[in-house]
Amino acid sequence: MKIYIFADMEGISGISNSSFVLADQKNYQTGCKYLTRDVNVCAKACFDAGADEVIIRDGHGAGTSIIWSELIPGVELIQGQTPGERFCNCDGSDGMILLGYHAMAGTQRALLEHTYSSKGIQNIWMNGVRAGEFAIDTAIAGEHNIPVIMTSGCDKLCAEAKAFLPGVITCQVKRSISCQSAILLAPEDSAVLLRAKTIEAIEKLKSGAMKPYQNPETVSIRTEFIERQEPFFGLVADRTTERTGTSIERVFLDR
Repeated sequence: MKIYIFADMEGISGISNSSFVLADQKNYQTGCKYLTRDVNVCAKACFDAGADEVIIRDGHGAGTSIIWSELIPGVELIQGQTPGERFCNCDGSDGMILLGYHAMAGTQRALLEHTYSSKGIQNIWMNGVRAGEFAIDTAIAGEHNIPVIMTSGCDKLCAEAKAFLPGVITCQVKRSISCQSAILLAPEDSAVLLRAKTIEAIEKLKSGAMKPYQNPETVSIRTEFIERQEPFFGLVADRTTERTGTSIERVFLDR
C-alpha cells in the first residue's frame, strides 16, 4: 500500500501566525521543525497501519521547508519545484493525505486563510463553486484515481473539507481566532491525535470506503486576481480569467 502525503505548512501543529511560514521571518526555522515533526508522526502512523511505501511531497512555498536530516527511515521526500505536476510521483498511490492545510481565501477568522497565493489571488472557483486548496487538490488527486483520505489543520479547514468531501477524516490540531492567531493543542496531544486520525483514515481506506473524487467531463477554473498582482502573476487583460478543459490539473496549472 502506497500513501502519498502532500504537506503544506499553515495548518501544521504549532503554527499560529505568518512569522512561522515565511522564509524571511524570525520563526520560520521553528515552523520547519514543526512541519517535519507532523510529517514524521503521520508517516510513522501510515507504516504502522500497514503502508509499504510513503511518499512525502514538500508542498509549501518553494518546496524546501521539510528538514530532510530529521525524517524517519523508510520515507521518500520530494522537494523543490516540479513544473507541470501538482503531485509528482503520485501515480499508483492508494491514498493521499493533505497535511497541514488551511481554509480558503476570505474565510472569516480563519488562520492564514488564502487560496494558493495571498499576494496575487483573491478567489478561485472550480466548476462554478468557490473553492480552496483542499477542494482543488482533492479534484486533482481524483483525476489520478487517488482518494484523499485525511486532512489536518484548523477548525475552519476541517469544516471546509467535510463540506466538500463528507467521508474524509479530519484532524483538527488547532482552533482559529483570526488570520494571525490560533488556540493550539500541546505538542504531545497534537501528535497523539494526528497519529490516531491517520490510522483511522488508513483503516477506512482498507475497508474500501474511500473513493477518488469524481470530476465532471468538462471542468473549469475561474481565478480572480488581486488588482495589484502584476509582480507575482504578470499582466492580465482582466482581473478574472477562466479556463475550461477535460483535465482539472491542466486547467488549474494553465490558469
